[in-house]
Amino acid sequence: MFYNPNIHPFGEYKLRRKAVEDYAGIAKVEMTSPEYAPKEFFQAVNQKEALPQRCAICWGLRLKKTAALAKAGGFNTFSTTLLVSPYQDQESLKRIGSETAKTEGVEFYFADFRPGFRIAHEQAKAQGIYCQKYCGCIYSNEAKTYGAKRT
Repeated sequence: MFYNPNIHPFGEYKLRRKAVEDYAGIAKVEMTSPEYAPKEFFQAVNQKEALPQRCAICWGLRLKKTAALAKAGGFNTFSTTLLVSPYQDQESLKRIGSETAKTEGVEFYFADFRPGFRIAHEQAKAQGIYCQKYCGCIYSNEAKTYGAKRT
């Protein structure tokens, strides 16, 4: 699933969604993408735009939607590609994913995929798959940041 109401501007959202669609085609996996809904992101982070609070709110919003769609689709587990990024706070992701799993009734799969980040990035570039330059939201675009914590 590709659910990223945080991505701004819309052109960037379209580039990222197309990259996921292209990869899904290569990998022969089904991909779903709820409608782009930036209002959901802005309502969630309203007056909480500072780091690290904003990122945790964003991750929670996205993981909750992912878990709910996983459960509705008959899956018993969900996860996130954020776990491959060396720029994201993995402990916060693990905590938020685990809390979401409890409230949504679906297991959260956590693994530290960061050791594969560089090779995956190089493979994506070699295949012509778009690689973003910032986390996604308007705030990170302005600051060119990737998340609440660099690890």
